[in-house]
Amino acid sequence: MVFKRLLHSTKKNIAFAFDIDGVLLRSKTPIPGAGDALRLLNKNNIPYILLTNGGGSLEYQRAEFLSNTLDVAISPDQVILSHTPYRTLANKYNKILAIGTPSVREVAKSYGFKNVVHQTDIIRYNKFITPFTGLSNEQLLEYSQEIPDIDTKKFDAVLVFNDPHDWAADIQIITDLLNTNNGMLNTLRNEQTSKPSIPIYFSNNDLLWANGYSLNRFGQGAFRFLVRELYSRLNKGLALEDTVIGKPTKITYDFAHNVLIAWRENLLNGGRNGLLSKLPNWGEEAKTSPFDKVYMIGDNPASDIIGAYKYGWESCLVRTGVYRDGDKLDGFKPTYTVDNVYDAVTKALEGTI
Repeated sequence: MVFKRLLHSTKKNIAFAFDIDGVLLRSKTPIPGAGDALRLLNKNNIPYILLTNGGGSLEYQRAEFLSNTLDVAISPDQVILSHTPYRTLANKYNKILAIGTPSVREVAKSYGFKNVVHQTDIIRYNKFITPFTGLSNEQLLEYSQEIPDIDTKKFDAVLVFNDPHDWAADIQIITDLLNTNNGMLNTLRNEQTSKPSIPIYFSNNDLLWANGYSLNRFGQGAFRFLVRELYSRLNKGLALEDTVIGKPTKITYDFAHNVLIAWRENLLNGGRNGLLSKLPNWGEEAKTSPFDKVYMIGDNPASDIIGAYKYGWESCLVRTGVYRDGDKLDGFKPTYTVDNVYDAVTKALEGTI
């Protein structure tokens, strides 16, 4: 069959990276054709990864959920969440403030961070720090822990893992820490500068994202905007020096490219390679690539399409998520614009002739 011969001829020099929300799923519901698209690639041994700006869970949990929901075999080694590159920072920082949903505490510990404080721990320590928190007493007891050295040992960094649910309280805690004296809680430094007392990382900068509602919702990019604006107001109008990863940043695309190369090697070796030992270092570029083309398939022009374009990948823009016909693309035109992810995969494969 012609199509099978095409797949056989391209499987060693083509690869794919898929966004999840708005491409494979809409909220928790599969988008038609998503499972078929991945099964097609699995059947023909074509390497692919899932590259999302979503987070808040462990990679194996996300892989398990997607495998069950889409009825397709997906390995945790194929899943790159917005915060997955944080793994490479575990040896750099000791005590961190992990911002996000309650699940990010477990995520941070699984990455190797030794001393993890969640924002709810600080509220539990002193409720006057965030007097208008939206958390009930029951929720606070459920989500928080007592941290013995919370005010006696300095914080080394703030890492935002995913979109938190109590923005006012969380922004207060973050801006407090960024303006402390050397990361010590309950202190205030004497200087005003663009450089925070301790580094802060955001795992993505998506202003909007698509869920089950008909209109797009604010994402971590909106949360970052508020943190930066309030920090600036407290520091003579100076812009906050921060680090952003996730799509469309080069850090995340470098990380993804290295993981994709390792996954290809894993396929060629019959699944005998362990990928965790091959995780790239922070900002490590892929020295050599076996791929003639890598296709980024996404629904968000501002992260998926721009990121792929700047990184030198091809891109397929689907109409099942954030993007709407007529939206401005700011000069970054996708390779293809199609109705859904299955059309994207088949179109990309045909384009290799």
